[in-house]
Parts: sequence; structure tokens; C-alpha cells
Amino acid sequence: MNDVKNAIQNGKTVLGIELGSTRIKAVLVGEDHTAIASGSHDWENSYVDNMWTYSIDEVWKGLQDSYQKMANDVKQKHGITLKKIGAIGFSAMMHGYMVFDKDEQLLVPFRTWRNNITEQASTELTKHFTYNIPQRWSIAHLYQAILNQEDHIHNIQFQTTLAGYVHWKLTGKKVLGVGEASGVFPIDLDTKSYNQKMIDQFNEMIAPQNAPWKLEDILPEVLVAGENAGTLTEEGVKLLDVTGELEAGIPLCPPEGDAGTGMVATNSVAKRTGNVSAGTSAFAMVVMEKDLSKVHPEIDLVTTPSGNLVAMAHSNNCTSDLNAWVGLFEEFTQAIGFDVDKNKLFETLFEKALQGDADGGGLLSYGYLSGEHMTHFEEGRPLFTRTSESNFNLANFMRTHLYTSFGAMKIGMDILTKEEGVKLNEVLGHGGIFKTEGVAQSILASAFNVPVSVMETAGEGGAWGIALLGSYMINKEDNETLEDYLSGKIFAEQAVKTVSPDSKDVEGFEQFMERYKNGLTIERAAVDNLR
Repeated sequence: MNDVKNAIQNGKTVLGIELGSTRIKAVLVGEDHTAIASGSHDWENSYVDNMWTYSIDEVWKGLQDSYQKMANDVKQKHGITLKKIGAIGFSAMMHGYMVFDKDEQLLVPFRTWRNNITEQASTELTKHFTYNIPQRWSIAHLYQAILNQEDHIHNIQFQTTLAGYVHWKLTGKKVLGVGEASGVFPIDLDTKSYNQKMIDQFNEMIAPQNAPWKLEDILPEVLVAGENAGTLTEEGVKLLDVTGELEAGIPLCPPEGDAGTGMVATNSVAKRTGNVSAGTSAFAMVVMEKDLSKVHPEIDLVTTPSGNLVAMAHSNNCTSDLNAWVGLFEEFTQAIGFDVDKNKLFETLFEKALQGDADGGGLLSYGYLSGEHMTHFEEGRPLFTRTSESNFNLANFMRTHLYTSFGAMKIGMDILTKEEGVKLNEVLGHGGIFKTEGVAQSILASAFNVPVSVMETAGEGGAWGIALLGSYMINKEDNETLEDYLSGKIFAEQAVKTVSPDSKDVEGFEQFMERYKNGLTIERAAVDNLR
């Protein structure tokens, strides 16, 4: 305990904060890289004027609350007021659209990754670059706003992401980590910066608009893991710590996206490794040994925080509808006079799923709370359906909802493994869905037909991942790569639990996926006719 206390007093800690879709989490790690304090703030996106968004006030309120809870945790556990920190890192959900004018004012409300409103831009850019530009990417949002002839375009001075925005306000530095930047605009793997040829192409495309800026002038600078990305300013302290106890001058690592921090948190930054992050959305990431043979609209190409190529199969929807059903069961237990712990409820229902039929008993659901680009839906309608012959019981009901949580992502992953022949040794899972031991792990192993491992730190997630990137920045040795740092100093003693695929369940998941694909016409009818 004294070692921890000394580390806190002497600023030998690192703070990671991640702004996720439903929670802002702050994690303070000690010299052994384990969490010594944490704090979190729950928040939800709002649907305003047909746009998924979070207000700027919510961003700062949530950051301050999560930081204060973490600082209070330090004081409660160790009797110390937190003043010094060795390094800080910020991470957030990737992509989206945040543009600012010369007075640093937000020109339009923050448009999150969840908005499937850029299909025209995505299609045209993909064709022009011969490189997949998903709808979520920041450049697709920018180009769509240009195509829409939105008034604010001529006033843009700076474009960034949510993580980049927070970092900028706390340090004055307009920068992004390369992993985060790879979801803004395509990256040149040699220079570890934006692809200059494509920037020139984009500037030519928009020349008729006579915008008073060139693309390279409004984008943040790109940094790789390990580089110094500025220091916390006096103004930044006031934005983060409302008590003013924290000292300015703390170095910050490059801000990263949740994809990059997920890779770090699961030690999945080396080639032939993969990881799945599953929460509100789900994405599978595979660090590639070579380029794909052709452009696949379903596959994003991003990078690790070090700038190595990653293929990502991303789905907009994962656990939201599943969580809503568990909430319904919670209401029922309360209605009949039982007060069941929420974690116990999840655990019971998840474990019940393993007793279901291999194919889910003929049931079908789509947890499409929002649109789903992987299956070409601009809007979502959560849907559960069955035939009169299906085996409708609780085990199959829960199994089906777990299956469908990975359904859209599975379509993308099949492109990598079945069409492109990508080889994987194992996949590491992290996110809340993996908290019930062995359940979602088994489901995912069946979906991908590959061993799935979960580390004991799986629940720490991206906030811990960005803290590790901060640690790497201040503690790395000369020429020590991120891969070596993580493998040698973070994960060498890490406890790992691995589940191998069961052939019967693999076959069952494939049968479910046939039903899933065939039933998309039902989802289409719901989207088109239920308003």
C-alpha cells in the first residue's frame, strides 16, 4: 500500500480516460500498470433533428464527473489528494464530425459515428480513391456536408474527433494518434500520416466549391504511439478538475480511438492477432500481414496506434437490444416482489443461453436500435420473430439475442476469413458482454470458428488501454516497440482464459446466419413501414 501511496504522491501514475458510447471512464494506474482508482459517468446519445449527438456541455460535465469520482476514489482508498500524474491519455468513440470556426466555436452539433447519413459521400469517395471510405469516417461526413451545400462549410477552420477535441482543449495541440486519424482519412503506411495523393484528389474534387481551405490545413497533425502530444495547460486543468488541485504541465500521449485502445488493452497489436470489442457497437480487428486483394465496402482499413495495417469488421449494433430485454426481465422480477442484483440477472440469463439449441431453436432477432451499414440499413428497428414450429424457450431466446449481437460483425469477418483467406491464431474479447465467464466467449468462438481468449483485465477496456499508451510514452526504453512493451512489461504474467470452438456450435451458428440473412427482408419491411 505504501508503494501505491508513494507512486501517487510522486506522480508515478498514469491516467486514462475514455469517452465511450454509454460511459465515460477514468482509470488511474500505478507503476505495475494495474488500476489503483477509477471513476465513471453514464451518458447517452440524443436523437435531435434526425441526428445522433452528444452536447458539448455533456462532454465536459461527464469528463469532470468521471475525473472527480476517480480523484475521490484516490482520497478514499489512500488518503491523498491527487495533484501529480505522470502522464494522461484521452480516448473516445471514433469517427464522426466536429468542425470549428476561427473563434473555436462548434459549427454544427457533434455528429457521431452512429449516423448513417453519408451514403452518397461514402460511395463517391470509395470509388474515387479506390479505397473503402465507410459512412462513419470523418471525411465522409465532411464531403456529405459539402454535397448538401451546408452553410457552415466555408467557415471551417479545424476538423477533429471527440478525442481530438478534448485533447485540443486541454493542451492547445491539434493532434491525433495515428489509429484515431485512420478513421478520419486514409493513412499512408510508409509516412504514418494522411495519404497525400488522396488529399490532393479530395482537394480537386471540392475545387468547384471554392472553399477557403485545403483539406491538409483543417485536419489535426498525426502522431504515433510513444510521441509526446503536449502538456496539460492551466486552462486545461480548469476544464478537467473543478477543484483545481491537479497541477498543470502533465504530458499527454496522442489521443486515440476506441479501436486502438481496444487493441492495446487486449495485447492485439502484433500481426496475426485479432480482438473483438463488444458494447453498444461491435468491431472485430485483425492486424494484417498484407493488403486485401480488393476493396470491400464492409471492411474498414485502419491502423494500430503504431501505424500497422488493421482490417476492421464493424457493426453499429451489438448489446443495446439485448440489454433492453434483460431490463424487461428485471422489471418482471421487481413486479413479483423480488429484488435481483442486475449482475446476477445477466449472469443467470447468459448462462441459460448455453443450454439452448445449437442454432437458437429457429428464433430470429435483429438488435438494430440504429441503422446498420454492414447490412445496408439507414435506420434500425429492433425486432424479434419466430415461426410456429420454432423451439421457443428462455434458453433459445437468450442464445438468439447473443447470436444476433455478433451477427452483422460476423458477415464482415467472413469476408476476411472465407474470401480473403486471412489466418488468425486467436481472437481476444473485451467489453461488458464478456463479463459473465465463458458465455459470450463460447458464442464468439462458434461465430468465428477460432479460439477466443479473455484476459482478467477484459472489463477494464479502453480507459486502461489509453493509460497503457500514456505509460509507454513516458516509460519506454530506446527503440522499444509498443508490441515489445506490451508483451514484455504488461501482459507477461496476465491470466488468460481461452475457449475453443465446438464443431456442433459452429455449425449451429452458420445455420442461424442463414436465417439471419434470409430474414433481412423482414427488417427492411419494418424500417420502411414502421415510422
